[in-house]
Amino acid sequence: MSEKITPQQLISQQLLQLTQLEALLDTEKEVLQQQNPAALISITSDKNNLLIAIQEIDNAIGQSFEFKQEKLAGNFSTELSDIEACLIRCKKQNQINGLIIHQSQLSVERMKTSLLENHNRSSMTYDSKGKTSGGLSSLGIKA
Repeated sequence: MSEKITPQQLISQQLLQLTQLEALLDTEKEVLQQQNPAALISITSDKNNLLIAIQEIDNAIGQSFEFKQEKLAGNFSTELSDIEACLIRCKKQNQINGLIIHQSQLSVERMKTSLLENHNRSSMTYDSKGKTSGGLSSLGIKA
């Protein structure tokens, strides 16, 4: 027989998980700045697992008749305020991490473009009519 989880335990568990998510997002930011793909894969997995657990607790709270009654009675206002504040911080940190990822993608794209331009310049030749040709087509490769 499983023990019934109280609304207070559900709220406490949700706040704990959101606090863990906030710490994980801070770690994710550091990993993104260090550009460490192996660590990023691990953090992404941990974050996904934690988000699933948070969703499960959220569903349990949403289905709890006792929670709804206690909330209507004015209980949990402090805890719910703490949860909301933590959610706001998580959302803000997630947006910052998204910007870091976006900037990294732009840097990679600029580097790729620069490398291709340098390659094309160094492989440029002239045909018998004085027209320039270069790049991959000079290798006999056609896209």
